[in-house]
Amino acid sequence: MEALSKNFVSLSALKRRSEDYEPPSVSELNHLMWTKTGSGSGHVDQVWPNLHLGDAWTARDKATLKRLRITHILNAADGRFNINTGATFYKDMGIHYYGVEAFDDPNFNLSSFFYPASKFIRAGLNAVGGKVFVHCAMGISRAATLVLAFLMICEKMTLVEAIKTVSTHRNISPNNGFLSQLRELDKALMRERKR
Repeated sequence: MEALSKNFVSLSALKRRSEDYEPPSVSELNHLMWTKTGSGSGHVDQVWPNLHLGDAWTARDKATLKRLRITHILNAADGRFNINTGATFYKDMGIHYYGVEAFDDPNFNLSSFFYPASKFIRAGLNAVGGKVFVHCAMGISRAATLVLAFLMICEKMTLVEAIKTVSTHRNISPNNGFLSQLRELDKALMRERKR
């Protein structure tokens, strides 16, 4: 466990930030992701202790989910026209399920799910033996956006810190609309923390 935690950003390092922090522009955020060091190119990667980010293939592969000891699944592409697994698909595994019917469209308002999704992820990580898997179709846009929001809301990271943390372990690429929504979240959280 000690070796694992060294691979993730230290919490004390995350607490140190400039008072005049301003979220970068969407183009600067895209550049940050293009110059990432992410080694993850598979179906699923651990991007934070006990938090996995991945794709639809992993969501449907019960053997992999059992091997990873996943206890909670957040499907960011839920619904009939997306990755239609649902809670009944995992009923025999005792997995807690939360579905978000989101579309990978820059005009889709994913921000309304930032806090409920973060609450679900936090509850999963706080559960005894809790391991959370967040996915969408490819695990790079919708699911990545919700994981970034979780790190910002619950782990008190800036958007830049969250992107760097996740990108170290998995290549991600939220669409520009989602990045704009994350920028707004970043600004709101920074205002709250200055009070």
